Amino acid sequence: MNTELQHFDLVVIGAGSGGVRSARMAAAQGKKVAIIENRYLGGTCVNVGCVPKKMFVYASEYSEKMEEAKGFGIDGQINGFHWPTLRDNKTNEISRLNGIYENLLTGPGATIFNGTGSLVDANTVHVQGQDGSEQDISAETVLIATGSWPFKPDVPGAEHAITSNEVFNLADEDFPKRALVVGAGYIAVEFAGIFNGLGAETTLACRKGLVLRGFDEDIRAFVQGQMQEKGVNIRPETEIERIEKQADGSLLVFYTNNEQQEVDLILYATGRRPMTDGLNLEKLGIELNNNGTIKVDDFFKSSLPSVYALGDVIGTPQLTPIALAQGMKFLAHMYHGDTVPMNYDNIPTAVFCQPNIGTVGLTEDQCKAKGIDFDVYESNFKPLKHTISGMNERTLMKLIVNKADDKVIGAHMVGHDAGETVQGIAVAITAGATKADFNATIGIHPTSAEEFVTMRSARS
Repeated sequence: MNTELQHFDLVVIGAGSGGVRSARMAAAQGKKVAIIENRYLGGTCVNVGCVPKKMFVYASEYSEKMEEAKGFGIDGQINGFHWPTLRDNKTNEISRLNGIYENLLTGPGATIFNGTGSLVDANTVHVQGQDGSEQDISAETVLIATGSWPFKPDVPGAEHAITSNEVFNLADEDFPKRALVVGAGYIAVEFAGIFNGLGAETTLACRKGLVLRGFDEDIRAFVQGQMQEKGVNIRPETEIERIEKQADGSLLVFYTNNEQQEVDLILYATGRRPMTDGLNLEKLGIELNNNGTIKVDDFFKSSLPSVYALGDVIGTPQLTPIALAQGMKFLAHMYHGDTVPMNYDNIPTAVFCQPNIGTVGLTEDQCKAKGIDFDVYESNFKPLKHTISGMNERTLMKLIVNKADDKVIGAHMVGHDAGETVQGIAVAITAGATKADFNATIGIHPTSAEEFVTMRSARS
């Protein structure tokens, strides 16, 4: 190793959720740390993911709130939606968060390199600076936390479509009157709700019959129906053959079933791929999984002992809290002798479609695949608010209980603030609560959440 190189205990490539957490906590523990980032501090979540998306979800709910208000005797109306105001206020908040992330890193003494990192050998990282500079730095340990990146399928005309990366910064005149979202995952259904709520005529095209593959089947069907009730045009079992840009700037979509549709914007939300380009992984013999993610052991070590990886780039669930937890587990193992692998059971998550989904634990299909004998407790009702608002929105709640020990092993909800509700349920499930514990818990009345402790009859 060239001893003249600037040397660090830990060099992190990628300043997203997992990378920042690992770098700042290692620095706070007295390690000499460098972190390399070529775009923005905070990664996808802060800049083009969870945070700005949730802001857009809030904005998209106001028109419906005005409709709800009428039943309560409130005479209000939405006079218009000004896209540049939402976009720019979002950008200002993200800029503030970027500054916070910078302080989180520099405060404990981490060194930030604004550029692109690539591996030279097991202990050397090349930094291509955004200012055109180049340098090598050495590292005892390298941590790859470069995340994932949305991709568009190889469809003629796909260059006219955008992804979730671009949607947050559309030009003043580019907010659509007619939007087509392609995909069926949580990003797709969330943006379909956002466009619809902000006044765009919205279509969601998905390859299969139901949205949200992998979620509980009842939840999938319920959400799809609720989205349609709110005005989203869902085209199941639909694929795009090609896209043509028209003289007036609109986009003409040709579907494989010979149907056509004209829209102003197409958002592809058809998946994300690991960001490993340019890292020189193959050159160094670092093994990859079949899907292109980096192959690691239980403590995030790659096939090259000095190189570790975590977050989206290793193919675990693409959730910010997962990357944060992995960062803490990585540090505990590296510097404190932790030998307990990370537990991926009972990961709570939310989908900020409208209405929201909150879920934790197993689905019915997962229970069947594991051979678990289970009971299902279910409640489908119109929330109190909507008995007066006149809206047709309903709430669905499910508990899945293992018959063998009475433990609650799954909870699923569609309804207002489902994510807020299910976070608490996740604590109970992680602690091993039984259905008897739920039954013995006093409900908070009148709330939707109390249904989780008042359901008494298993589904026959």
